[in-house]
Amino acid sequence: MMEKGIKQLRGKLIIKAVLHLESGLHIGGSSDFAPIGAVDSPFIRDPFTKQPIIPGSSLKGKMRTLLARSLSESYVLNDVKDDDERIKRMFGSSEKETLSPSRLLFSDCHMTDECFEAMRKMDMDTYIGEVKFENTISRVTSIANPRQIERVPAGAEFDFRVVYNVENMEEMEEDVKLLGDAVKLLQIDYLGGHGSRGYGRVSFRDFSVEAFSLNDESKASLDKEVNKVEELLKGSCV
Repeated sequence: MMEKGIKQLRGKLIIKAVLHLESGLHIGGSSDFAPIGAVDSPFIRDPFTKQPIIPGSSLKGKMRTLLARSLSESYVLNDVKDDDERIKRMFGSSEKETLSPSRLLFSDCHMTDECFEAMRKMDMDTYIGEVKFENTISRVTSIANPRQIERVPAGAEFDFRVVYNVENMEEMEEDVKLLGDAVKLLQIDYLGGHGSRGYGRVSFRDFSVEAFSLNDESKASLDKEVNKVEELLKGSCV
């Protein structure tokens, strides 16, 4: 049984990478009060810059679900409270019996400066976006129901950042391997909506890891593991 409560913090690993869109990405934003003729389904944007973002919650939720489905021993996916103990300690548990904060702290992903500079100069359907026209056709009536879906174009790149809280040095390697498995699963699955139609294919590259700790002994121990952690994560790129 996993011990509940807040654990001692040995240090932190700041993990960064570049997230590359292999196909158009749609993570839905609000379409409330949209004017006539506007896109039916816009993607989520930063409210200040209006640039597309990838919410950390989308990454965390997708990775956790992919791991849970892969590690489940039953035909039907288990309830979140019955997740594998490794998933609970990495992604957190809100159940009273196994209450535990997440060891992984995901950040919203913003477009890289280089990508933004290149794409803002391009002639696009919307501001740094493309509009995909789709139809659903009724099998019974043959009536078409057209719609417009806004996507972040393929080729866009985002700064990926996740912080891993080091609570148990002996579990760190296993935890990092699990994160690597989640990264690999995401790359051969999809992110966002409409994945069965080719949306949301992503890849990762240029993983880097930095250790931080207020304890000199823990910092020295973490610094020795940084290269190993980087290699484990680089090995998850497909």
